Amino acid sequence: MLNPYAQSAKQYQKQQVETASPEELLLLMYDGAIRFLNVARKSMEEKNIEKSHNNLIRAQHIVTELMASLDMEIGGEVAQNLFRLYDYLHYRLVQANIKKDTAMIDEVLTHLRSLKETWEQAIKIAHQERQQAPDVEAKQYSA
Repeated sequence: MLNPYAQSAKQYQKQQVETASPEELLLLMYDGAIRFLNVARKSMEEKNIEKSHNNLIRAQHIVTELMASLDMEIGGEVAQNLFRLYDYLHYRLVQANIKKDTAMIDEVLTHLRSLKETWEQAIKIAHQERQQAPDVEAKQYSA
């Protein structure tokens, strides 16, 4: 049985996911994968193989979901390249779990952190452009 604080936290997380924009969901997925990999790495160092395994599996599920969320028609070559990168990261996580290798976890963490940072910047730029678009349209109509 969950304590009241844990129940509240789970409800908050559920609501956060249900009300998130696609961009926010993407960042939440990266955050989750990074969090699970940090726990897996620490657990592996502590020789807690079961906890490490479970968290690696969770991270693998998120990477698989990232792969499934790609729209190859709209995304074209960028989506195809991301798919290949995610596929490679998934492979490295499987290998890290089999070989109990923290260096492989670190490699995936580095890539995920870099991807998250890139997405954050892209989202910020897109948001700024959307904010400026009404100003440009208004100027066109007033001219």
